[in-house]
Amino acid sequence: MSYVDFSSDAFIVAFFLYCFAFLFYVVTIAGKKWSNRDPEKHEKRWSRISFVTSTLGLIAHLTFFFTRWFGSGQIPTSNMYEFITFLGMAIMIAFTVVYAIYRKPLLGMFSLPLVVLVIAYASVFPQEVQPLIPALSSIWLKVHVTTAALGEAFFAVGFAAGMMYLIRVVDFKQTSKEARRDQFWVEFSLYTIVLVIGFIAVVFIFRGAGYEATFNQEKVTIDSKGVDHSSEDTTKYTLPPIVKPYNSQAVEMDSFLGMDKPLFEAPSWMNGINAGRKLNTVIWSVIAGSILYGIIRLLFRKRIGAVIHPLMGDIDPEDLDEISYRAIAIGFPIFTLGALIFAMIWANIAWGRFWGWDPKEVWALISWLYYSAYLHFRLSRGWQGKRSSWLAVIGFVVILFTLVGVNLVIAGLHSYAGV
Repeated sequence: MSYVDFSSDAFIVAFFLYCFAFLFYVVTIAGKKWSNRDPEKHEKRWSRISFVTSTLGLIAHLTFFFTRWFGSGQIPTSNMYEFITFLGMAIMIAFTVVYAIYRKPLLGMFSLPLVVLVIAYASVFPQEVQPLIPALSSIWLKVHVTTAALGEAFFAVGFAAGMMYLIRVVDFKQTSKEARRDQFWVEFSLYTIVLVIGFIAVVFIFRGAGYEATFNQEKVTIDSKGVDHSSEDTTKYTLPPIVKPYNSQAVEMDSFLGMDKPLFEAPSWMNGINAGRKLNTVIWSVIAGSILYGIIRLLFRKRIGAVIHPLMGDIDPEDLDEISYRAIAIGFPIFTLGALIFAMIWANIAWGRFWGWDPKEVWALISWLYYSAYLHFRLSRGWQGKRSSWLAVIGFVVILFTLVGVNLVIAGLHSYAGV
């Protein structure tokens, strides 16, 4: 067995250990309310079991990272699969650090699902080891990517604590205008998380079923002499094509529930062989996530936030607010070093300039400015509680777009990280 194959096995072990750790954290919190003997003893015992399990998962994840590095001869952060798996590991490291400081098991009940979602999302991408392009063959790649991801990981923990705070303080029984507004946005945030779960689930379902559709699209380019050159681009769908690429023809398409052709074509302004596939993925994510959300609502007959809220009755919201702020405060200087300073040094070596307004660079700067504003409002204006928590939640959405949206939607020098 090669080191790369062994790393894949370690990754699977880490994934299941994270899942078990999440379930143990749920038992820690929920079981405390159901325990008839000694709730404090129950929490102490199960929080220890949960933390040990999550730590074992982190050890397995580290084993995956270093054995893949050793087996491939390059640091495993060069494509979307490797980077997202590293991000999941970094979030776990950040959670472990914050948990060691505050010892709040409820944080595990929110952070572990985030880690599971991140590494499950990574599995959507091609997992083969890919050779590095020349721009990535630099020591500064290792320094830039790892420190940037670690900073973002602390932002993720800040997001989890901020989300917990909002669920804790929002009263889902009140009917005032302000209460209904808070209930809506908290539930909408949880709904978007369910959409991600739905996306991951539907990708694995159709991948397991071996579904595939292929489209050809004629591509016309004009050279410097004004001469037209025609060529064909090919794209493959692993989800049934509800929408096909603009001005394309189906070469091969498996039938799905009697659907043997796409329902409609991508709009002309979405010209590009991958544009239709990305729109198709978004549509399937909304469909699958909405169905899953509807099932959850039918099972519990109440909003997801209203289901979670009673579990948090014994948690001091000020502790959650403090954890969210401290996690972001730790992550900010690390992110500054990785995403800006080290990134500019690497850009100068790879492309001969420190800054070039590439979409990835621009959004990294936007993310940095956002969290700079967060810290300014927190320290200078005294923004705490709901305001601070909403900023933490929105900030992580900005980070996710910087990580995923820019790579997969906007073309640029960092497009090598795409699918």
